[in-house]
Amino acid sequence: MRRKLLLGGLVSAVLLALVGVAANPASAQQSLRLQYKTSATGATADQVEPWFNLVNSGTSAVPLSGVKIRYYFKADPGATQYRFACSWAVVSCSTVTGAFGTLSAPAATADRYLEVGFTSGNLAVGAQTGDLQLRFHRSDWQRITQSDDYSFGPARTTYGDWTKVTVHQNGALVWGTSPTGGDPSPSPSPTPSVTPTGPEGGGVVFDDFSYGDADDPSLTAHNWTVRTNSGGPGVPGASWPKQNVTFPTVSGTNKALQLRAVTDGTGAGTRQSEVLHRRKFLEGTYAARVKFSDAPVSGPDGDHVVQTFFTITPLAFDMDPDYSEQDFEYLPNGGWGEPGNIMYTTSWETYRNEPWEAVNVHTEARQSYAGWHDLVLQVSGGQIRYYIDGALFAEHGGVYYPETVQSVNFNLWFISGGLVGASTPRDYVQQVDWFYHAKNEVVAPAEVLNRVNGYRSASTSWVDTVPNP
Repeated sequence: MRRKLLLGGLVSAVLLALVGVAANPASAQQSLRLQYKTSATGATADQVEPWFNLVNSGTSAVPLSGVKIRYYFKADPGATQYRFACSWAVVSCSTVTGAFGTLSAPAATADRYLEVGFTSGNLAVGAQTGDLQLRFHRSDWQRITQSDDYSFGPARTTYGDWTKVTVHQNGALVWGTSPTGGDPSPSPSPTPSVTPTGPEGGGVVFDDFSYGDADDPSLTAHNWTVRTNSGGPGVPGASWPKQNVTFPTVSGTNKALQLRAVTDGTGAGTRQSEVLHRRKFLEGTYAARVKFSDAPVSGPDGDHVVQTFFTITPLAFDMDPDYSEQDFEYLPNGGWGEPGNIMYTTSWETYRNEPWEAVNVHTEARQSYAGWHDLVLQVSGGQIRYYIDGALFAEHGGVYYPETVQSVNFNLWFISGGLVGASTPRDYVQQVDWFYHAKNEVVAPAEVLNRVNGYRSASTSWVDTVPNP
């Protein structure tokens, strides 16, 4: 599959001050001005690349969460779905959203639009967002004809005011002219929702893990599989019994997914656990609330145990270019040459097992992560971002960006050769409070929590609107 690699340059304060002298001054009533340029000027392109700079020309600060920007285009014949990405933004791509809509009154040059929004931030009087380097493409990656698109300006290679893109503030049109001469009904300002759908062609998955046990038929109906087959990773000869996956109550009536791994120091006496969702995920936001532990529930401490939350495309053959994996891996007792607790986030391009060769990149922190943590993974615009408890932990890209649909997995396993020399059984656990995914949408960590709380407030324990392949 063809890979798109986009690099966004850093914008200095000097450049920001020089961005876009207005060609047509906005009227005094307009508080926001939209400046536009494109980095893809051809009549056809692999991707449409509208870049925006939003300027506050009013007399008061503007909360960006109430702002929508609409770029109008004509859908190509046979193109039913499009994909949005933010390549780079001064305000951070983690706060930028994109969704597609259909005009109720199509024009000759537009029947669709990309609607860009923000999850947070304020635009002070006289301030500007700076670069919003955006792009979208057909879901089948066929070239797009953009010469007949209403909002496209092939000569706009530097920023300037552009009225063929509209801006809406709290539902009211404040800049630009729509292609029909009227204004399509703007979307409401974003609020925490119990049934968010994300951009067109996207959807969400939310699971509160309110199951009875590993044999609960709802678990399978909700596309989860409890692993029972033998094989790696971990100690050779280890098993993966279904009973090592349970759903205990962790507070009040709230349940969690619990993974258990037990060993007596032998392969036959080692039992690991894994739960995985079916392969249908690629770009978007993944999140889970996970409880890591630094010591076993019982037995001697010291085994090299791996506690995880990750996405993966299986390796079909050595150095398979379609393989991908993005990992949160916590090693409380070290391992792989590390002497103590360490958190890894690792992004994989591919590997070979024998002889070992890995093509990956990782970021690590050598500290304890015992307890509950909110883990967020954003995959969008050629960048992979890992957050822990709302703080950016790592950012990877380039060849490590995934290309094919992945599954979502949680597993708990022991590193081969890393068991302590004791025959006394020891028992480790890892818990997962909830899982959330927004397909094709970059969701800020704080907004993830808002959405999860919305589901819980509505007593919604499971939602899945992401299409199955």
